[in-house]
Amino acid sequence: MKVIILAAGIGSRLGKPHPKALTLLSNGRSIMQNQIKALLRYVSIDDITVVVGFKKELIMEAFPELLFVYNDYFDTTNTSKSLLRGLKKARGHDVIWINGDVVFDHVVLDRLIREKHSCMAVNTAVVGEEEVKYTMHENGYIAEVSKQVESPVGEAVGINKVSQEDAALLLEMLEQCGDMDYFEKAIETAIPNGMNVVPVDISDVICTEIDFEEDLMRVNELLGK
Repeated sequence: MKVIILAAGIGSRLGKPHPKALTLLSNGRSIMQNQIKALLRYVSIDDITVVVGFKKELIMEAFPELLFVYNDYFDTTNTSKSLLRGLKKARGHDVIWINGDVVFDHVVLDRLIREKHSCMAVNTAVVGEEEVKYTMHENGYIAEVSKQVESPVGEAVGINKVSQEDAALLLEMLEQCGDMDYFEKAIETAIPNGMNVVPVDISDVICTEIDFEEDLMRVNELLGK
């Protein structure tokens, strides 16, 4: 199992002077420190690669023991191109990838690892209008995933797994994505080409992307409890 953390973005909506992954939480750890602590329950430090871009030296200095891939077009590309760079370094393995602004309970990782297929952590308790949403086939696999799907059954939370068998197809779809596409575009185009993606419900545990100050306040409140 390999892990990729996508932390190249500017994070302009949160408005911090540093990468979002370095934002401090109420438990005294940064978002990425929180992620690494959870990940080390399941993988070695050598199995974690971080895709960096905006103020990359701050993340690299904070985590000198990690492996890094640089997205030199971080200001003109989106997560599809960051994931593409990371996946090229993890060929031949199952890969979990995580947005660098997600605060989550380690249980989320356990559930994804136990699923043998490619899968996506999802929240079925809330479906935000601006969030990436999904629909399902009758066979239990995800049918569509984007911000525009109609009649969604839940939302994606920014933590996913691609099996070794599906990795080549996902890479191909990532190559075809436009520069400003989210990685979910590659998943959606891979599905009709044979990639089965299982939704893994994590609605009962902490798992939240920090896009705005309100998200940060809500997560800190949950961590305090």
